[in-house]
Amino acid sequence: MTADVVAAVLLLAIAAYACAGGTDYGAGFWDLTAGGAERGQRPRRLIDHAMAPVWEVNNVWLVFVLVIMWTGFPVFFQTVFLAMWLPLALAAVGIVLRGAGFALRKPTRRIAGRRVYGAVFAISSLLTPFFLGAAAGGIASGRVAPGTEPSAHAWANPTSVLFGLLAVVATAVLGAVFLAADSVRFDAPDLHAYFRWRAVAALAALAVLAVVTLVVTHGDAPHVWHGLTHGAGLFFVIAAGVATLVTAWLLLRTSGAWSRVSAVAVVASAVIAWGMAQRPYLVPGSLTVAEAAGAPATLHWLVIVTLVSVVLVFPAVVLLYRLDTHGTLEPLTDADLRRGDSPDGGD
Repeated sequence: MTADVVAAVLLLAIAAYACAGGTDYGAGFWDLTAGGAERGQRPRRLIDHAMAPVWEVNNVWLVFVLVIMWTGFPVFFQTVFLAMWLPLALAAVGIVLRGAGFALRKPTRRIAGRRVYGAVFAISSLLTPFFLGAAAGGIASGRVAPGTEPSAHAWANPTSVLFGLLAVVATAVLGAVFLAADSVRFDAPDLHAYFRWRAVAALAALAVLAVVTLVVTHGDAPHVWHGLTHGAGLFFVIAAGVATLVTAWLLLRTSGAWSRVSAVAVVASAVIAWGMAQRPYLVPGSLTVAEAAGAPATLHWLVIVTLVSVVLVFPAVVLLYRLDTHGTLEPLTDADLRRGDSPDGGD
C-alpha cells in the first residue's frame, strides 16, 4: 500500500515537472523558431523577461523525481539509468547547457557571443525534452527490464521517438500559451497574436501526434495501449482531450489565465494517463511497483519527508508564481539604477 502511495507521488512529481519545466522548454522552442536577429528580437525579449524570475525553480520538480526514484524504487532507478544512460546523459547535458546559455546570453555585449549562447539555449530546449520523452517511451514499451544492457534499442524505437516528439510539441504548446498570456500583461498586442496563433498550431499538432502515438502503441506497446483505452487511463485520456478542446476554444477567443490552466490540464492529464495505463507495472511486463519498491521503513520515511516538503515548498512555489504573474518580480532596469531617489539620499 505504501509503495502505491509513493508511486502515485512519483507520477504527480513527473506531471509537475512536465508542466512547469515544459513551459520553459517551450519558451526555448519558440526562441529557436523566432527568426533572425531583427525579426526575432521582440519575441526573444519577451521570452527573456517572462522566464527570468521563475525558470530555475522548475528544476525542483526534477530533483524531487530523482530522489523518489532513487530512494523509493532503487531497482527501477538502476534499471532505467543503466539501460538508457545515453539519452538521460544527453538530457542532463542539455539542462546544464540550456541554463548556461540563458544566463550568459543577456549580459553578453558582443552580438556574435549572444547568438552563440542563444543557439545553445534554444537547441538544448528542443533536445532535452525529446531525450526525456524517448526514455519514457522506452519504459512504456517494456524494452527496459532488470539486467538490460545499454543499447539504442531501448530508446530508439517507434514508441520512444513518438514520446519524444510528443514531449517537444507539448512543451511548445505550454510555452506559447504562457507567453501569449504574458504578452497581455506586458501590453504587447502584436506579440499576443503572435504567440496565440502559434499555440493554436502547436495544439493541433499535439492532437494529431497523440492519435498517431495511440495507434502505434497498439502494436509496439500493447500493455500501455490497453491501459490507455480502458479504466483510469481512458478517463485521463478523455480528460486530456476535453482540456485540449477547451484550450483551443479559449485561444480562439482570447488568451489569459484560464488558457494557462487548461493547457496545464492537457499535459498533466496526458502524463497521468500514461502512469495509469502502466498499472501495476513501473516497467510493463517485467517490473511491478511492489517488486521495485525499497524497504518498508524507507518508504514510510519517504512519505513523511514528502509531506514535509509539500508543506514547506509548495506554498513558496505558489507564492513565487503568483508574484510573477502579478508583475511584482519585475527586474531592475538601467533607468531604475540611475534614479536619484534612494532612501539614503544618494545620487
